[in-house]
Amino acid sequence: MGEKLTDMKIFQPKLFTELKDYNAKRFANDVVAGIIVAIIALPLSIALAIASGVSPERGLYTAIVAGFVIALLGGSKVNISGPTAAFATIVAGIVAQYDISGLAIATVMAGIILILMGICRFGALIKYIPATITTGFTSGIAVTIVIGQLKDFFGLTFAEGTVAVETTEKLSAVVSSFGTLNWQSLLVGVLSLVILALWPKISKKIPGSLVVVILGAAVVKLFDINVNTIGDLYTITNTPPKFALPAFSFAAVRQLVPSAFTIAVLAAIESLLSCVVSDGMINDKHNSNTELIAQGAGNIFSGLFGGIPATGAIARTAANVKNGGRTPVSGIVHAVVLLLILVVLMPYAAWIPMPVIAAILIMVAYNMCEWRKFVKICKTAPKSDIAVLIITFVLTVVFDLVVAIEIGLLAALILFMKRMTDVTNIRRWTETDTISDDMGRLKNIPLNTQVYEINGPMFFATSDIVSEIPIRPDVKAVIFRMRNIPALDISALYSLEDMCEHFKNKGITVIFSHVNEQPMSVMKKSGFYDNVGEENFLPNIDDALEYAGKLTGIKVSR
Repeated sequence: MGEKLTDMKIFQPKLFTELKDYNAKRFANDVVAGIIVAIIALPLSIALAIASGVSPERGLYTAIVAGFVIALLGGSKVNISGPTAAFATIVAGIVAQYDISGLAIATVMAGIILILMGICRFGALIKYIPATITTGFTSGIAVTIVIGQLKDFFGLTFAEGTVAVETTEKLSAVVSSFGTLNWQSLLVGVLSLVILALWPKISKKIPGSLVVVILGAAVVKLFDINVNTIGDLYTITNTPPKFALPAFSFAAVRQLVPSAFTIAVLAAIESLLSCVVSDGMINDKHNSNTELIAQGAGNIFSGLFGGIPATGAIARTAANVKNGGRTPVSGIVHAVVLLLILVVLMPYAAWIPMPVIAAILIMVAYNMCEWRKFVKICKTAPKSDIAVLIITFVLTVVFDLVVAIEIGLLAALILFMKRMTDVTNIRRWTETDTISDDMGRLKNIPLNTQVYEINGPMFFATSDIVSEIPIRPDVKAVIFRMRNIPALDISALYSLEDMCEHFKNKGITVIFSHVNEQPMSVMKKSGFYDNVGEENFLPNIDDALEYAGKLTGIKVSR
């Protein structure tokens, strides 16, 4: 399965390791795969740019620039990067509020954040984002994409002065202007959807999106059908990407920080998920930190060359693998082919009907919505998980992705702490001379000794568990059995310190039995271990009981 995770360097691009034994046969396979992926990426890049509120060529700029840079520097052999549907809503919001220059700043900032995440080895931390949150915002994004395409799908005409930036505003505008429905536009959109749905059964080599783009443009042009085309709404250019430094300012940077973090987190999640999927397809192991650094560099260059945020695209990556791509060369070829298409064929993109673009995006939304997983969580998960899922989904649709991720993570964190608090408890051993432990062995407890067993992690939410322990007046020693405490934080440690100080003032000796590695490390680093005394830490309950017996003058037999 490749390198072990612990052996991986922070930055080790797969391209340079793969070129060591590269040959003509592998190059031919990569070229074929790269060309096919470029053909798949062409209509998607145009459609996703339009959905993001920018001109069509910016989607190709993203696939060309970011796709090239990420393939060159990435930690996966086969990951294909470019614009994806996950960014459409947040990008459209940034463009509406801050224009293209604001989007460029946010994209560059997100790239810097991704590089820092890779350098700090955050690649493995992405797995700590709950599935309920990723499913919630993915499904929410799918719904927002569909709502955003209803205008072009039905050929509606919004009233002059209509402001439709937020999803709820778009939905309201669609409802209020539904009387302007264009039946020709609806027919083109429905036929495009039917072709997209059925085409995989006809051919898996030629992408359905390319088929509907060509057929739709030809039919509308030949029969002079009354529908809007890309050329009616946008000025098409075949100019290659050009470097343009956005006007950075402290005020703009400060305002765009939340959006940049959201883009970075989304890019990290999508790209690493794409890497995991492709690892299983080619029996390899990606370098997650290298991939994050590459995604960061790709987004920086994309922002500086007129593109939009980019990340690993699962569908395009899978197509790359299925068509023989096995090294990053296929990703580089895909970018070069798209550049040639941009220069030579981009003017013809003006003929593409908007209902066709809408149909492509609706199909993209359907494929990404994970509705089966959504339904399964609702049927089988605990109520708290369902609540996080619904909250994230609703906030994504009603507000935006920034709010959804922030509130979703906060809700998940609070619920997680609640669960950990529920499973953490303290149990006092029975007040008899002889008791049986959980292995059935009899233990003799000295009369002037009490034994408490703590179960579960001790952290700030459970730190008060030791604050109100009832102690008999005759007790001279208290044993805390800690074998079932996997983790201890500083808040809980402070509670232990207060407790020990309280018992010390009463002349009671505190003894700790079977302290695990992480809690012991915290205790030693803070000085707690030395303050309590090394002699008061025993490896097991038998030794702790015997030591307590010596302190109280009562011999304990094992």
